[in-house]
Amino acid sequence: MAKPQVIIFDVNETLLDLAPLKTSVGKVLGGREDLLPLWFSTMLHYSLVETLTGDYHSFGEIGTSALMMVAEIQGVDLGYEDAKAAIVTPLRTLPPHPDVVAGLKALKSDGYRIVSLTNSSAVGVETQFKNAGLTDLFEKRYSVESVKKFKPHPDTYRMVLNDLGVKAEEVLMVAAHAWDLTGAKNVGLQTAFVARPGMTLYPNVARPDFVVNNLSELVNILREAASPLE
Repeated sequence: MAKPQVIIFDVNETLLDLAPLKTSVGKVLGGREDLLPLWFSTMLHYSLVETLTGDYHSFGEIGTSALMMVAEIQGVDLGYEDAKAAIVTPLRTLPPHPDVVAGLKALKSDGYRIVSLTNSSAVGVETQFKNAGLTDLFEKRYSVESVKKFKPHPDTYRMVLNDLGVKAEEVLMVAAHAWDLTGAKNVGLQTAFVARPGMTLYPNVARPDFVVNNLSELVNILREAASPLE
């Protein structure tokens, strides 16, 4: 396996902590903070529905509608504007996980090109990175809105490869979501799973090339893998 030249990072959950969303979503659902995973999975489900049917709404719009669906199932009366407010503001002010800044700086100092790829809008991730203090650590930020298809559709990853002019085998995709890595591996990218709390691998596909608990571990593993070649 060749040393990657570019590292693509997923954003939400991989780099940014969703804990504030748990609070805001739980509040509008009558204190049911445990429903955050159901909301997130519902949002992902309908992003894939839109991709497969050729439709497209922003991730924020889908997320708002998904929250209204979860509320209705739970017998909670929740309007669009209140649902949107529970998601958009906290989503754009999420803090980075404790290992993220140091890990990104180390990878950048080791010579890797660092970019991000998210299902969120370009404006949304720009705001997220500004508020989280991550902007200067990334060469580029990519949003699926450019192709109007959501990850893990192959076109989302190929968009990044084509723009950067790199081959798939020269790129490492890092994510806390097994479905994201499945999509990246399908295109030929190297993959690294970050085992954030509550995240797990999908048993029906090949194991990612790297499995780590945090970015510090990823830095060390990449250094060890590269040292015999240098």
